[in-house]
Amino acid sequence: MNITKYKCISACLSLLAVLMLAACDSREDPGNLIHEDTPPEERVVNLFSPMEKTNPNAENVARTAADLTVAMAEEKLGVNVAYWTYTAEDYQDRTYDEVAIDRAWNNMDDMYLLNPDVILALGAQGKLMDLSGLDNAKNLRDIIRIANTVDGKLVAIPQEVVAYGLFVNMDMFRQYGLALPNTPEEFLECCRVFRENGVETPIGANRWWLETFVFAQAYADLYNGGNTEAEIAALNSAETRYSDYMRPGFEFLQTLIDKGYIDAKKALVSEAIEGEGADFLAGKTPIVMAYWGAANTKTAYGETDFEMQVIGFPSSRGQMPVMTMTGWAVGANAERAEDAMRVMDVIISDEALQLFAETNRVISPSKNVKVDCVPALRPLNDRIEEGVYVLSSNAGMNVEQWGNTCLIVRELLAGASVDECMDAFDALQDAALSNS
Repeated sequence: MNITKYKCISACLSLLAVLMLAACDSREDPGNLIHEDTPPEERVVNLFSPMEKTNPNAENVARTAADLTVAMAEEKLGVNVAYWTYTAEDYQDRTYDEVAIDRAWNNMDDMYLLNPDVILALGAQGKLMDLSGLDNAKNLRDIIRIANTVDGKLVAIPQEVVAYGLFVNMDMFRQYGLALPNTPEEFLECCRVFRENGVETPIGANRWWLETFVFAQAYADLYNGGNTEAEIAALNSAETRYSDYMRPGFEFLQTLIDKGYIDAKKALVSEAIEGEGADFLAGKTPIVMAYWGAANTKTAYGETDFEMQVIGFPSSRGQMPVMTMTGWAVGANAERAEDAMRVMDVIISDEALQLFAETNRVISPSKNVKVDCVPALRPLNDRIEEGVYVLSSNAGMNVEQWGNTCLIVRELLAGASVDECMDAFDALQDAALSNS
């Protein structure tokens, strides 16, 4: 499969969406864009965020937690926050990221909830406000500033630090006498035992999150070996190659595909949780990958008929959490920028973040807020509290990580070779160097 098209990719995949969308009527909303009507008020702040659920009437804890903090801001400031939401219906539909970029470029909203690759893209293009001057920004953990600072500006702030891990059916592991895996080799052995005992597909996968396996193996040493700053500098200067870091993870994924432990064709067209969730909940698939909040959410994996534990991904340093974060941002040319900045300052206050964390039981971006996690998350949380994790989004790297790796993993799922995938990373690195 020819993957040389990546030589035309800029340092962030989301820029492609910008170029494609510029050719069409950028204000034409997709059919599944939902406006949650609010009574007309003199001071209205428009907020764009994903629905985070296929069924708008289903209970969603994450959304409820955000709503509570927005309501706090409305009450304190006397403003009305009007929601615009969007969820892609299937893999052929425009993604949330594409729609968000379109709307931000055309100043259609005041506030946005953005994924890491879009934060980097819009931040680099000057489309997002600098939030570092907000009063409550002083309470943020260092990891938040590292991941969301673009060209010296803090352009986004999350309400939670999102940790990804492996969700495992402990009943099935015990049934076949398996210990939880720490290394790639141990993980492969678990999959072999499951397959030989009639489990058709040991790993439930989707088109979004397989890159978590890659990050855990690629950057275990970079983020936990005590030489992080120097290693990133070497990558940014092309003294070392991203492909050298990424190759072991891609070879591992190729092995999982070759042995039938992952159904590549199904993963390529499956949405997150919806593609593999039913089989996991039914006890047919023992392993899936998901984010921290899915362990708390009834519409995801918050209620199972078996004992579930969430662990880190296999790596040379043991079970490795993969950390990323969406972030709230304010448009640089927002019509109601002043009110939007005030709303932002309220929802990132310790008071609001404590409410959010207690409601959603998540890792807070504030160094002052801590909340106990559910028992299923304790193995993952223990590693994070030890300071053991990798970042899958880091604005200090000149090649955007999360989105680009996701896209190249999809090429692997579609039949590209590992070498072709590594060529894609090299092309991205060369492009980033030439643009610096």
